[in-house]
Amino acid sequence: MNKTELIHAISEKSGLNKKDAEKALNATVDTIVDSLKANERVQIVGFGTFETKQRDAREGVNPRTGETIQIAAARVPGFKAGKALKDALK
Repeated sequence: MNKTELIHAISEKSGLNKKDAEKALNATVDTIVDSLKANERVQIVGFGTFETKQRDAREGVNPRTGETIQIAAARVPGFKAGKALKDALK
């Protein structure tokens, strides 16, 4: 499912028109991104938790040259599915 299909599904299930459904989806995604930028967790009970994780610096290998390179430390987004979501997929 892509973003357009998701907007269509939200529109059908909520009774909103597509324009309002798109605004709601964009606002939700933007709010989650802003919270992650601020290093905050976003927990949606029954769905899951979005959070950032620290990835330490490490050595890697350039696949073209075989040369060892340093990969910098980074903050990366993570998602952990909630119990209700896991149960729904069984």
